[in-house]
Amino acid sequence: MNVDALINWVEAWAPPAWQEAWDNCGWQIQPGILSQPAGVLVCLTPTLAVMAEAIRLKEEGAPVNLIFAHHPLIFSPLKSVAAGDTVGDMVRLSITHGIGVYSAHTNFDQVADGTADVLAQLLQLQNSVPVVPTQDGLGYGRVGDLPSAQSLDELLALIQAKLNPPNLIHSPTADLQQVIDRVAVLGGSGASFMSAVATTGAQAYLTSDCKFHQFQEGRDRNLILIDAGHYATERPACANLVEKFQQQGVTWTQLSTTDEDFRQFW
Repeated sequence: MNVDALINWVEAWAPPAWQEAWDNCGWQIQPGILSQPAGVLVCLTPTLAVMAEAIRLKEEGAPVNLIFAHHPLIFSPLKSVAAGDTVGDMVRLSITHGIGVYSAHTNFDQVADGTADVLAQLLQLQNSVPVVPTQDGLGYGRVGDLPSAQSLDELLALIQAKLNPPNLIHSPTADLQQVIDRVAVLGGSGASFMSAVATTGAQAYLTSDCKFHQFQEGRDRNLILIDAGHYATERPACANLVEKFQQQGVTWTQLSTTDEDFRQFW
């Protein structure tokens, strides 16, 4: 499968037209590789470290020519492209080494096997539906029932085992033995969806990047917030992309080993 065919498949599955107005999905850098067989390095965030990894792999003989990322490289309109600037250096390295950068962001959040859907699968949520529907059966977040009711303590242990975050932050509770049977999930920064989650009957909400007053809001809405971190809640969907690309006939694809969480806890 060449790069052009792969991107056509991606855009039929997760159309860029579904992205939010502030977003920038699609080609970030396209250095003339559309007719080449696709060799894909998948990552959460397209950083210089990931580009260096792609270049090293290529020099070692891997046919990598595309970095497929969840987060866009470019959000704001560029006023210049200069050496020493992250975007400028990425552009230079991309064109020099023939390695493109493509991003699927808020369009990927909504689809089956997207960021939220993969979290629901990891927790084995039953009868999972979008928290905020945007298309027929698709949308932001997922909410569903656990296979069997469990205590909050058991749910936290399950999330730790499945996502392996460096730290879990959760709403204070007097009883970790509180029984949980319905859970909502949304990878990445999902606190703005809390009012919608509160209408779903979920007792707990797994997401990330929650602030002090958002935990307060969760308490007032009788909703237990569980913040596992941006990286941990979205990285599993990137790993799943590798399998999807293989199923589509991409002969070389792997998950980046230099993708970073950008946070470390003492």
